[in-house]
Amino acid sequence: MAEHRSMQRAALLDAARSLLSEGGTEALTFPALAERTGLARSSVYEYFRSRAAVVEELCEVDFPVWAAEVEAAMAAVDGGEAKVEAYVRAQLALVGDRRHRAVVAISASELDAGAREKIRAAHGGLVAMIVEALREMGHAEPRLAAMLVQGVVDSAVRRIELGVEEPSVVAEAAVGMVLRGVRG
Repeated sequence: MAEHRSMQRAALLDAARSLLSEGGTEALTFPALAERTGLARSSVYEYFRSRAAVVEELCEVDFPVWAAEVEAAMAAVDGGEAKVEAYVRAQLALVGDRRHRAVVAISASELDAGAREKIRAAHGGLVAMIVEALREMGHAEPRLAAMLVQGVVDSAVRRIELGVEEPSVVAEAAVGMVLRGVRG
C-alpha cells in the first residue's frame, strides 16, 4: 500500500511538472492533475490539500536535484572565476529541463507565504554556493555580489524563455557580464 501511494504521488508530481512547463501555473489544477494521472479528482485531494502543497513538494523534490547539478559543475573546475562561470552556465543549461520550467513557473505564481519562503530558502542555498568562489576571488562583498550574479542569471533565464535570442548568445552575454562584474 505504501509503495502504491508513493508511486501515485510521484505520478502526480510528474503530471504537475508537465502542466507547469506546458501552461504555467494556470494549467496546474486538480482536475488537470486527475486527468493526467487517471485518478479521480477527489483522490488528488488525498495526496495534496492545495495547489500550493503541490508546488511546495515540487520544490522540495526538484530544487535539490537542480542545485546538485550546479554544484557538480562548479566542483568540476578549479579557481573562483571558473566556478562563477560554471555556476552561470549550469543554471542556463537547465532552462530547457522540465524541472526548471516548472520551478520558473512556480516562482512566477502567486503562492502562499509558506511556499514562497521555501522557494526563497532553496534559492538562498543556490546563491550560497557561489559566495565561497567570490571570496576566493578576493571580492570585498561576496554575498552581495552573489545576489547580483543570481539576478543576472534570473534575467538570462527569462530572456532564454522568451526565445528571442539563441540560448547560447544569452549565455555568453550573461557569463561575460558576470565575469566582468565580479572581477571589478
